[in-house]
Amino acid sequence: MNNTTITAICTGHGGAISVLRISGGDTLYILDKIFRPLRKDFSIVNAEANRLYNGFIVDNDGNEIDRVVVTVYLSPHSYTGENVAEISCHASSYIQKEILSLLLKNGAQLAQPGEFTRRAFQNKKMDLSQAEAVADLIASKSKAEHLLAVNQMRGGITLEIKRLRDLLLKFTSLMELELDFSEEDVEFADRTQLKNILIETENYLSRLVSSFKYGNAIKNGIPVAICGEPNAGKSTLLNALLNDERAIVSDIPGTTRDVLEDYLNIDGVTYRLIDTAGIRQTDDRIEKLGIDRAKNAISKAEIVLIVLNPAANIQQQFDEIIPEDFPREKIIAVINKSDIYADTDISSLPQGVSVVKISAKHKTNLDGLFAKISQLSAFDFNQDEVILTNVRHFTIFSEALDAVKRAETALESGLSGEFVSQDIRDALRAFAEITGDEITTDEVLGNIFKNFCIGK
Repeated sequence: MNNTTITAICTGHGGAISVLRISGGDTLYILDKIFRPLRKDFSIVNAEANRLYNGFIVDNDGNEIDRVVVTVYLSPHSYTGENVAEISCHASSYIQKEILSLLLKNGAQLAQPGEFTRRAFQNKKMDLSQAEAVADLIASKSKAEHLLAVNQMRGGITLEIKRLRDLLLKFTSLMELELDFSEEDVEFADRTQLKNILIETENYLSRLVSSFKYGNAIKNGIPVAICGEPNAGKSTLLNALLNDERAIVSDIPGTTRDVLEDYLNIDGVTYRLIDTAGIRQTDDRIEKLGIDRAKNAISKAEIVLIVLNPAANIQQQFDEIIPEDFPREKIIAVINKSDIYADTDISSLPQGVSVVKISAKHKTNLDGLFAKISQLSAFDFNQDEVILTNVRHFTIFSEALDAVKRAETALESGLSGEFVSQDIRDALRAFAEITGDEITTDEVLGNIFKNFCIGK
């Protein structure tokens, strides 16, 4: 256990108030050296938990730096599990630096990124998956990201993993006990019951692993490729969606030669818009590279907006651009220039493709397009459902799923309980890595917490 007392400025730039946090065994004693309460007969060393105290921060010569409010949380009922104090001061950069300097001069050490949360983990105030969710919560840029992070912070992964882990641990212990009585040829573990638990565990892990594709898309922006022939209005559409002149618009075919990306928030979900080069036959080597990248963007997109020119054959445009194996239900045919061509025949488009008529130039019916994008990306999850967004979790749960499948195969093949037990143990180790029960090295923990911000 680290006995040092740490401190950091916890708030970002802007605003009228700033907060500095202190955590550790000497928190109140260090604070006592620089905090002068309004009550003359009171010392902050004798503070009660969960109370606010008014007073002044003073330097070593007794000069007042700022009038502040100090909030005290006593161990073990604090964020870190240690004695914690938070100083609310005016947000002047000078005041913040002066108070921080006084805390450091009087015995505190500057906190490293994520060190407060790391201490919370080490003091059993949260498990590792909840600690990682803190970083996701801070970094969330949309309502969907926020909901996923909040659910994980509430222990969404931990509760189910603990239940499955306890069941599997019970059976693997019984199977290993059988080895001590191998000569008597007895079975302590009910194989049928164990098989049912393995199937239940496999189903849960499969759903989690599958959810990563969606969770990762939410975290990094759901990829939406904008494609079409040259001069179909792709870049004009991107600018209209973003309400900004993000892409160069020109009557010259082949102006866009590379993918151009930007982000758009619709109903609390972030989308990564990818404007691509116009797809056509060309001998221009640079344009060909852009077209190859356009096709690659289409293949990786969750949603494709194909911008169609109603003055030409729309079915031919569609067939020449969209791969045959791309799911039609993830395609929106955007019929552009609807202000000029109001009665475009769309009957030739494949079944399952959504159709929205707009004018990118005049920004008409963009709301209809926004609604259709939201509809195609809709994912029905509630506050209690766990969606993986963390690459570490995805990797470990995939390993656990493989181990459970091996245990099922070994059980069905009638192999010795020793082999079945080993596969279950592999799954249990993976579960422990998620919650942090078996992570003890500073190197591993340092890698997890290094991307946290200072003060958290």
